[in-house]
Parts: sequence; C-alpha cells; structure tokens
Amino acid sequence: MSSFIEVQNAEMVFTTKKGRFHALREINLGIEKGEFIALIGHSGCGKSTLLNLIAGLTLPTSGALICDNKEIAAPGPERAVVFQNHSLLPWLTCFENVMLAVERVFGAKESKAQLKARTQAALELVNMAHAATKRPHEVSGGMKQRVGIARALAMEPKVLLMDEPFGALDALTRAKLQDELLKIVARTQSTVVMVTHDVDEAVLLSDRIVMMTNGPAATIGQILAVDLPRPRNRVELAEDPAYMHCRKEVIDFLYTRHGHVEKVAA
Repeated sequence: MSSFIEVQNAEMVFTTKKGRFHALREINLGIEKGEFIALIGHSGCGKSTLLNLIAGLTLPTSGALICDNKEIAAPGPERAVVFQNHSLLPWLTCFENVMLAVERVFGAKESKAQLKARTQAALELVNMAHAATKRPHEVSGGMKQRVGIARALAMEPKVLLMDEPFGALDALTRAKLQDELLKIVARTQSTVVMVTHDVDEAVLLSDRIVMMTNGPAATIGQILAVDLPRPRNRVELAEDPAYMHCRKEVIDFLYTRHGHVEKVAA
C-alpha cells in the first residue's frame, strides 16, 4: 500500500553561474496521512529544497513526487505553505489576508457569508479573531505568524508545509506557537512537513524526524520515530527518558556523524 505522500528517488540539480550544483540525491520518503514529519540538518543540506519539491514550487531533476495518488507537478491548494517570513500583504487587514486565500480556493462554490465564516473560523483557530481588523504592522511577529498559519489552514489543505515557521521569533513566543500548533494539528488531523533547525522543536512536535546529511548532494541519513504519546506537554517531557533519548539521537547525528560545525568552532 502506497503512502499518502511519496518521494521516489528524487534528485535536484541547480544550474548556477558557477556551474551545476547537486543539492539533493536519491531522496526516498513515504509520509502517512495525518503524520507530522520534521526535516532537520545543517544549513545547506537541502531541507527547504525538499519542502519546495513537495509543495510543487520546484520540480525535481529526476525522480517523482506523489500526493494522494497524484503526481506533484505544480503548486496546489491541497498543499499549503507557511514560510519563515509571514508573507502577509501589508495593505490588507489580518481578516482580509486570510479571506484572500479562502476566496481563491472556495470562491466559486460558496457564498460571501460562507467565505467570511471560514475566514473567521480560521482566525479563531489560531486565537487571532481579536486582531481581525488590524493590519500586519499593527501586530507582533508572533501574531503575524499566527495569521500566516490561519491563512494556510483556511484553505483546508491536505498537507501543511512549514519552512522554519518559528525561526525568527523569540524563545517564549516560539514555545507558545509550538504548543498552539500541537493543539491545531490534533484538531485538524493535518499531515504536516516542517523544516526546522531546532532539535527540541523537532522532538516535541513530530512523529518522525528525517535527518539530512550535509550538502552538496545531500540525502536522508537517518529517520527517527518519536514514540511519545499525544497530547504532549513540554514541561512533562523535559525529563522524560524517551524524549531525552530522541533528543540525543538527533544531536549525535548532527554533531558527531555530521558534525563539521563543531570542528569549525574548534
């Protein structure tokens, strides 16, 4: 039986002014429906490139990507992307930014009242209904990111793709949004693929952690199953032996087996 998302022997080679750059090689990955996958690795290991391939923003040089038994050949509303930069339109309110996506996906099928109800529900899901009439410059970085997540969820995507969505936020705001995301995913049963540099974030949120080898020609070095029951509580997990084991596995991979960062620091 095939997985909900399948990456089959994908290769990615970019043509640059300096010549060909081999970003990814022999990527094979199956993701099940409702699964939360974290992609982790050092800078330049192709995490975002792999995410862009799943999003359909980039097409592989060779190999194939399949979602729900259909080849991924272009971006589509069934695969919503949340970037590190919230990408909100500054002249629109928070409500209007979400409404724009809702109209794009459901505008031909639903009434204006239904579209507004969808938008309102998405803002409520991320606790941003109170800021519906504010413009992006009037809210904090964490609140902007919540609106970006609301916009993605409002499209009712089959897959939520997140490229370091909390990377630019302070530690406290990041922790709050991670906890919020855990609740949202539990409610929506979304399939999520998230790029992160944060080991604790990967262990806290995901069902499996896909660890990438160093680039160029990066590939999947190890996949770790995170066998922690849900719902997850970060305070309770802090001293959980299974949590500590997963954390150590990822750190060993990143800094021992693929640890050029530490060698440079020395």
